[in-house]
Amino acid sequence: MSVQEQAQNSRLVQLYLEANPNPNSLKFVANFMLVPQGESYDFPTKESAADSPLAKVLFDLPYVERVFFASNFVTVTKAESEEWAEVQNVIKEEIKTYLSTGKAVIDPAAASALPQEGEDSEIVAKIKGILDEYIKPAVEQDGGAITFHSFEGGVVKVLLQGSCSGCPSSTVTLKAGIENLLKRMVPEVESVEAEGV
Repeated sequence: MSVQEQAQNSRLVQLYLEANPNPNSLKFVANFMLVPQGESYDFPTKESAADSPLAKVLFDLPYVERVFFASNFVTVTKAESEEWAEVQNVIKEEIKTYLSTGKAVIDPAAASALPQEGEDSEIVAKIKGILDEYIKPAVEQDGGAITFHSFEGGVVKVLLQGSCSGCPSSTVTLKAGIENLLKRMVPEVESVEAEGV
C-alpha cells in the first residue's frame, strides 16, 4: 500500500480523557461516534471480547480488566494495583492507533445480531422511558451504562456496565438516586437492584 493510500484510509482521531466516580475507570472520548446512538457493549473479560477487535487489543495490556463502548467513548477499567499516571498514555495510544485505521470497534456481524425486544407492559414501558430520559444520560456522562433487566413483584432489576460496574458509589447512586426517582414516578416500584454486580 502506498503512502497516499495509507493517508486516504487513515482517520483523524482526537481523544480526550474524562475521570468518573470509579477510580479504576477512565473514559476515552473520541471526536466521532464509535457505536450507534443507544447501543453499548460491555466486555468484562478478555474471553468476552471475541466480537470486538479493539477490546482484544486493549485486553492484551496486562492491566486492562474491562472495556466498555457507548456513543463516542471507550471506558477502560484498570487493575487496582496500577496508577493511571503510569498507564493512561499507553491505553490512549492503543485506542488512537486502532481508531485511525477506520475499522469498526465491534464486528459488524455481531452488532447486527443484537436481540430484538418484544412488547412491554405499560409499567415496564414507563420504567424504561424514565431510565432512557433521566438516568442513562447521567450514567453515560460517567462512562457507564444502565440497562433495564426485569420488573417483577415491585422489584426493578438493572444491569450496570462500564465504569458503573464495581464502582464504589454505584450502590449509593442506585438506591439514593435511581430507586427514589422510580418509586416517585412509578408507584408500583418498591425497590431497584443491580443484576450481576
